Amino acid sequence: MTQSPLLNALAGRIQEEDVSFRTRMLEAAGGLNDVIALGRGDPDFHTPPHIAAAAKRAIDENQHHYTHPAGLPQLREAIVEHLSSEYNLSYGMDEIIVTAGVQESIMLLMLGLVNPGDEVLITSPRFTTYDSAVTLCGGVPVPVPTYEKDDFALMPGEIEQRITPRTKVLVLVTPNNPTGAVTPPAVIREIADICIRHDLILISDEIYAKLIYPGSEHLAAASLPGMKERTITLNGFSKSYAMTGWRVGYMAAPEAFTRMLVEPRHTLSINANTPAQFAALAALTGPQDAVDAMLEAYGERRAYLMDALSTLGFTYGHPGGAFYIYTNVSSSGMPSPEFCLRLLKEAEVMIFPGSLFGDDSDQYIRISYLQPMPRIREAVARIDGFMRTIA
Repeated sequence: MTQSPLLNALAGRIQEEDVSFRTRMLEAAGGLNDVIALGRGDPDFHTPPHIAAAAKRAIDENQHHYTHPAGLPQLREAIVEHLSSEYNLSYGMDEIIVTAGVQESIMLLMLGLVNPGDEVLITSPRFTTYDSAVTLCGGVPVPVPTYEKDDFALMPGEIEQRITPRTKVLVLVTPNNPTGAVTPPAVIREIADICIRHDLILISDEIYAKLIYPGSEHLAAASLPGMKERTITLNGFSKSYAMTGWRVGYMAAPEAFTRMLVEPRHTLSINANTPAQFAALAALTGPQDAVDAMLEAYGERRAYLMDALSTLGFTYGHPGGAFYIYTNVSSSGMPSPEFCLRLLKEAEVMIFPGSLFGDDSDQYIRISYLQPMPRIREAVARIDGFMRTIA
């Protein structure tokens, strides 16, 4: 068979990735009638009506043309106010770049920071978009493991032992995907000290920062002495405002740095979707009741699942934030990918194994509680029945 000319011409930076297991899961689900999905990271709530209305109004008023590449001035001003009031972060409008979701911020940052051979330390288990972006820029992703015994918080000692002369960037994601871990403020201060001592750039991904549960506390690293000048803070609207498909995120960093990224940002997509930016503005400046209600619902689901998983004999790291519980299923006697595939086929509950998040231990699954309570209770009943069949 003749090789495709396009494949022959493919640049070396594009690597074939193993997506076979995720594909097998989706194909298996396609033949089932009543799958309960507890694997996705997409909130099951609708975007609050006043946010959607703002986008509709922008379209009706012909506010759908290009914006400044860094985003609508009024949105950037609202972000500045939000970061100040919520996280004690001091930025000006020109220190904000609005992007097509945090996903685009990640790619833009790696283009701006990573030279071939540079090493980027990444909290692990992890959102593997970071790996892809680093690799595409010729860098080397270096996972920094976290452990259930530490509630999957990033530990300073694990960072220190992986720093080499080629280490340039540290990625801190708190609350974390897939573990739900919130790195405690005291540890954030230690991590800040490491960054200063080793002259590391810190990417502080805080997309889940509004989803924090009682007993946990979020500390924005850039608010610490000596850290703003070496930190890029990432945040957005997808998770806390149920706006995943709207694709609006942002980065905050010193103006001298953001200024250098405006033209590369223009090259990627010119600007974030304009009506969606007006929606984001309404999200920040409008009523927050819907956000509070969503967080309350997530908290109820989280509490129920934590009790249920313990009853089933599963352990997990304490999920202080986000909407995930990273669960150890080794007591089932099966590797987590096999557990997930059998659970899907035999009980019609879809959960993803940790292997999809860079975890090669074969012990963990990520449960996302993004279904209404009746469906979550039904899922637990199905998991219980499944466990009884393999006992």
